[in-house]
Amino acid sequence: MDHTPQPGPALPPPLGEHLRSPQLRAAMLVQQEALQAARDHLRREGFTELLPPLVGPVTDPGGRGAKALDVDYYGRPYKLMTSAILYKQASLHGFPKLFYIAPNVRVEPEETATTGRHLVEFHQIDVEMAGARREDVQEIAAGLLTHVAEHVWSAVPDILTGLGRLEADFADIRSGKYDVCTHQEAISRLLAIGHPQSPDSEIDWTGERLLSLESDRPFFVNDYPKGSRGFYDREDPERPGVLRNFDLIAPHGYGELVSGSERESDYATIVTRMRESGENPAKYAWYLKEAREGIPASAGFGMGLQRLVRFLTGLDSLWQVSAYPKLPGVVAP
Repeated sequence: MDHTPQPGPALPPPLGEHLRSPQLRAAMLVQQEALQAARDHLRREGFTELLPPLVGPVTDPGGRGAKALDVDYYGRPYKLMTSAILYKQASLHGFPKLFYIAPNVRVEPEETATTGRHLVEFHQIDVEMAGARREDVQEIAAGLLTHVAEHVWSAVPDILTGLGRLEADFADIRSGKYDVCTHQEAISRLLAIGHPQSPDSEIDWTGERLLSLESDRPFFVNDYPKGSRGFYDREDPERPGVLRNFDLIAPHGYGELVSGSERESDYATIVTRMRESGENPAKYAWYLKEAREGIPASAGFGMGLQRLVRFLTGLDSLWQVSAYPKLPGVVAP
């Protein structure tokens, strides 16, 4: 059976029609179970849920052309959160194991509207853990995905089978079987099949999908090159130019579900990395004050909620698993 997500309708129908759709109702019931399972699992692992900020003087600088929206905050230029990662780090002082169910707004390039993988508004299951290494949070991420898949298949099997999903498709996930490769190995695989992927940058959307299509189980991609990710991803002290970070890629063409990393926590290193990436440290005054006073070393990740639900349901596009979808470049209520 072909498990590959196929290009669906490019645009969602009018909002009222979309909200009445049986397909959306099914997806929201799966999302409800996924959220309950995620919260239960993380709390059992000792994590505390906090409510994330929605606006701030600065946000994650992002990448791949995505931009933040500006907000007039009592005469000051604030940003809507594209990611609350900086606040996660600061919060470790009082909450050494924390998570958010975090809304994010990213003004993605208009050409991403047809990928099936991008929304302007989306949510992340955002996790951070003081004193952790990459391997620690990879174990948490894999355990989270495994637990959510197990719970959803136990709670609403009729909904998933009604959407065309087969329980056997998730056997590896539910048994905790995950593969691992390095960014360099992934690049070699893409070049071998004729995809022109730069070794110095993030894997592009097409390359990521090709790697995902090759696999029948989730897999981690480790060790992205310095310069391909944000200043907060920690550089490996034993391998200059290599970051202690990762992605978790879903099989069958569904692509990235999770991005994570060990974090830079040393003040001088953070400032240097900001400058190297073209960021103005003055914009990050509150964050750098925290770093100067001592941010705990940590590692963490964000798991895209809509991407998770799309993978579980087998639907073709993220707008199909969002009650109020906003596609890049498309004006919607």
